[in-house]
Formats: sequence, structure tokens, C-alpha cells
Amino acid sequence: MAGRRLPLGRLEVFLNAQCVKVNPDSPQKQVRFLTLSGDKKLLTPQPRLTTEFFSVLDSQMIPTGCIPEASTPAGAAKYGRPLGLDEKIKVDLIVIGSVAVDPNSGARLGKGEGFAELEYGMLRYMGAIDDSTIIVTTVHDTQLVDNIPLEKLQVHDVPVDIICTPTQVIFTNTTIPKPQGIYWEKLSPEKLSQIRVLRELKARIEHETGTKLPCGPSVKLPQPQASKEEELECKS
Repeated sequence: MAGRRLPLGRLEVFLNAQCVKVNPDSPQKQVRFLTLSGDKKLLTPQPRLTTEFFSVLDSQMIPTGCIPEASTPAGAAKYGRPLGLDEKIKVDLIVIGSVAVDPNSGARLGKGEGFAELEYGMLRYMGAIDDSTIIVTTVHDTQLVDNIPLEKLQVHDVPVDIICTPTQVIFTNTTIPKPQGIYWEKLSPEKLSQIRVLRELKARIEHETGTKLPCGPSVKLPQPQASKEEELECKS
């Protein structure tokens, strides 16, 4: 396992990217700022997808001095425009968070809510990404763990190609297959009821194909974990 001491902003895949998808959580706020400061398009989901789908932000359309605000979830909703399922967009790079990630295999563990996987699956459905789209996770060095059991991974779990920590950049050379879309048979009725855009997409596919899509087993969903930014916005 070799690491190079390069920040994300100096990576060739980031410098060459024109559109970067970044999750809305607090640990990736600096990545969102870096994306907009680099004259790139930022694609970021609304937190937990409960209100809207994705917001697209073009740095050239953001008023001078407002990029820090636009890098927050509320700012993304304010300065971005909603992205529809029918919109044609190409995402060059994906940056996601992780609770833990294996530098040897590229396997990652998230918070257990499955939003990174759902967002990835919807982008695959839209044709915005494919197997060649690089996936980066930004974590602290203490979140690197060896030997995440590959047999425990599910078909919808998203592996990472590159790990960025404060001290190193690791190219995982992952061989874990990337998800090919949304796996409806894994999606519980409870999760589906939370996310309007998924219900709309399911109804559309069923109408177009004339076939009822499968549904996963009923589960008790974990309590949503609000980020520090969301908590501050709720108090303001």
C-alpha cells in the first residue's frame, strides 16, 4: 500500500474534473468549497433526499464572496438549481464520506443509512456516471481499517478508488464491482416512503415497462443523524 502526500485539490482527477458530485455532510464541506473555488460544477444531494433530489451549483453563477455559504446544505439549496431525473449531465468525479475504509481493497462502511448507494444508483440510472467514474473518499487516518470482510459487502455497496486523508492519498486499485443501478429488491418500504424522488422513479419505471418492481423486506430504519451544519441551520 503506497501513499502520496497530495491534497485532493492537487490530484489530476480532481483538477481535470468539470463536474464533481460531493455528499452534503460536514466533513466534506471543504471539498464542496474547493470544487466551487476551482470553477467547477458542484452536484450535491439535498440532505437525506427528503426535500429535493440534487442541486447543481455553477461557481460562475454564485455572487462574489458567497462560495462559503454555497458550500453549506442551505447555501446549496439557495444558490443551486434542482436537477431533474431527465436531465443530461456528466459527473466526472464522486467524493463521498466514510465511517471506515479499507486501503487494501477499497471497501468502505458508511453510516448505515444507504444514501451514498441510492445517490450512486440514481446517477447510474440517469447515465451521468459509469464504471469508469472515479470515486474518492475523504477521511481521517484513524478511519483506515484493514480487512473489511468482502463477503459482508452487498451488491449495492459503493467501493472507492482513492482515499484522501490529511497525510496521504491512497490509490486502492479496487476490484470490487461498482453497483449498476438501484437494487429495488434491497430497498425497504420504509426507506422508499422517505424519499419522494425514488417513489417517482419507481412509478415511472413500472409505467414504462408494465412490470411491478420488487421491494425489499420491511426494516426499522436507524434514527437520522443530523450534521452539525444542519443543526446550526435549524437553530438559526
